[in-house]
Amino acid sequence: MTERLFLDSPALDRAAATVLASGPDGVVLDRTVFYARSGGQPGDVGWLNWAGGEAIVIDTVKGGADAILHLVVPGTALPPPGTTVQAVLDWPRRQALMRMHTTLHLLCAALPGVAVTGGQIGADRSRLDFNLQAAPAKEAVEARLNELIGEDHPVNTEWVDEAVLDANPNLVRTLSVKPPRGTGRVRLVRIGAGANPVDLQPCGGTHVARTGEIGRVVVVKIENKGRQNRRIVVAPA
Repeated sequence: MTERLFLDSPALDRAAATVLASGPDGVVLDRTVFYARSGGQPGDVGWLNWAGGEAIVIDTVKGGADAILHLVVPGTALPPPGTTVQAVLDWPRRQALMRMHTTLHLLCAALPGVAVTGGQIGADRSRLDFNLQAAPAKEAVEARLNELIGEDHPVNTEWVDEAVLDANPNLVRTLSVKPPRGTGRVRLVRIGAGANPVDLQPCGGTHVARTGEIGRVVVVKIENKGRQNRRIVVAPA
């Protein structure tokens, strides 16, 4: 199992770790700051550095037995098991992904009660698909997003018992992707303080610490993707 440092410390851009396994399928570490591709968020990229060597990480994916696989440039010399490495993120890319991921949470808040049918996070632009008959006004959505960003709400995570989701099924906004179950607890992302947060839903991704870190965004377009499917594409301004 790989300890996922990014779950509780998303602002950590590097960490020392020990190689558990390495081979054609990737490098497995005992702990990592690298997010493994899932839930519409791309895997992190960066570097593994060790005494006498360096490997460029071109993607990060989930492996078996709760391991995270760091995929490196083909043909690169790999650190053998037992090696101490420094895992270093491409931090500007991770920051961009965190800003976009948090923006998509705010997009959910801008359309309260509407189910999400799909999504994709990118550093340059991201999108969510909503179960809507009619497309919302592009200008109104963009204005509401930037209002929420400008209010500089805190973004926090908390772990709760799985029973919380059973008691509050509306916390899950996505129709196509459900939060993983079976460990006894679920990670919630809370935007805003107090009893009525701006957004509260299960999520395993990485986010900024405050909405003000996002900066202004634009709604690039709103598309019809089916009889009741409206795609909203957002990007940094």
